[in-house]
Amino acid sequence: MIERTFQYGRHTYTYGLLKQERKTLSLTVEPCMDIILKVPEDADNIHIEEFLQKKWMWLNKQLTFFEKYKRKLYLKEYVSGESFYYLGRQYKLLIRSSDKDGVSLTKGKLTIGTVKGTDDGARNKYLLEKWYKSRRQIIFAERYSEMLAKFEYGFVPQLTIRSMPKRWGSYIKGERIILNPLLIQAPKEAIDYVITHELCHMKYKNHDAKFYTLLETKFPNWQKTKEKLELLI
Repeated sequence: MIERTFQYGRHTYTYGLLKQERKTLSLTVEPCMDIILKVPEDADNIHIEEFLQKKWMWLNKQLTFFEKYKRKLYLKEYVSGESFYYLGRQYKLLIRSSDKDGVSLTKGKLTIGTVKGTDDGARNKYLLEKWYKSRRQIIFAERYSEMLAKFEYGFVPQLTIRSMPKRWGSYIKGERIILNPLLIQAPKEAIDYVITHELCHMKYKNHDAKFYTLLETKFPNWQKTKEKLELLI
């Protein structure tokens, strides 16, 4: 990958340029705010510059969203009134004293019951993360099984969950498919898209025309779901 800069007005962006065997140009903003531009091997600088100029508003919107999300992520205090996402919906957090620790999702609220003080942010965070973890294990396994049924593979990769700053998912050849834990905040449709994307890599390593043909066959209109995912999380 080649590192380049792109200037639009007073804004300057650094992006990674990746030349591949493909017919179209594709611009992606990763959750860590890395900008990746994938282009055909014979793409010239003029064509690349024109494409980036046309995509500037979308690019700026994506970067602004992820910047806001990062601030929200690090400023969470885990107190009543804050908002958290689960399967594409936003829920208000409610902290209550209880005779046992636990988390429940009822009547549009994400409720934490705690035996400690309700203002113990660290404890509340621990309980909520524990709940998210249990939901990931159930939901991800369920969606993985359903998406895998669309393919006729003789080998079933192990499904694992691991934080990845630059990816929603990854396929390690002959071993496993990895999902980003943040996907539990996205709609099931988006989880299905990421899983299907990685399952397509079992047949085609690169993002070439054959890969995208297979992806479109297994997950029609995947572009819309991908865009929703990038805007939500």
